[in-house]
Amino acid sequence: MRKVRFHAYGNADVLRLDEVAAPTPGPGEVLVATEAVGVSLMLLKMLAGAGDTPLPGSPGGGFVGRIAALGPGVTGCQVGDRVGGVAAEACAELLLAAPALITPVPEQVSAADALGVVHGGLVALAALRVGELAKGQSVLVTNAAGGVGHLIVQLARELGAARVVAASGSPAKADFLRSLGADEVVGYQALDRCEPVDLVLEGAGGEVLPRALAALRPFGRLVTLAGYGGTLDAGAVLGSMTTVTGLSMGQLARHRPQLVEEIRAELWRLLAERRLRPVSVLLPLERAAEAAALLESRANLGKVVLSVAS
Repeated sequence: MRKVRFHAYGNADVLRLDEVAAPTPGPGEVLVATEAVGVSLMLLKMLAGAGDTPLPGSPGGGFVGRIAALGPGVTGCQVGDRVGGVAAEACAELLLAAPALITPVPEQVSAADALGVVHGGLVALAALRVGELAKGQSVLVTNAAGGVGHLIVQLARELGAARVVAASGSPAKADFLRSLGADEVVGYQALDRCEPVDLVLEGAGGEVLPRALAALRPFGRLVTLAGYGGTLDAGAVLGSMTTVTGLSMGQLARHRPQLVEEIRAELWRLLAERRLRPVSVLLPLERAAEAAALLESRANLGKVVLSVAS
């Protein structure tokens, strides 16, 4: 089978498509034949050697596909089921996944749209729920044109936000963000100069994180949903009596599984009613290096998705 791997650290150019042996599901695992897989900024960290990723490495992330085989002891699903979820090594024609990390996918939904719901959409709506956005409040979204951010913009409007501010590193993305429902589009350098908001959903990390905190009004809330680092000054948090919360989908799934199921159901409903519009840059699996280069240049609008030919 074909699998995207890298045999050295570097940039997008080190990705290649290898022929490898198909995996066999072990106890408590399912084998999935993929239709589409997502590419995220975490791949760039892997390519840089973050976390001492062993070589050869292979990107993980969200996927949509069909169960091809069940490992010993697996119940609650069967061969042929269409599912989506996350896997440690997802960029391949076949992957191994844990049943707890997959969910059914409707037959009528395209693979790219389904990926937008089961991965990016789940994070987006969970962030808004954890941030307790109320109707009539204002919200700021960083990395707003990305795979998760562009869904947050739409969902914030759907949940009744009175003002949605989209932050991006490129002014060229302004029209795209406004088409999704953003009232204002700002650059990262201007975050601390915009009118304060009630809620910040921070998906950029690094130097953007403290600037995003400065955009909050007193008693505002910030939810950080990016694993890209960044440091906050405790004095800035104390002085404005703001609340900072980290979002971990793993923790939510373990400790609040009912909330996760409610979020999934709401996302499928919004998609069916065409009130949620996932946007994807779709490339074939063999162009994984090009997909990663799009992320490196921050040129993508929406989610970068690799399509896996059947």
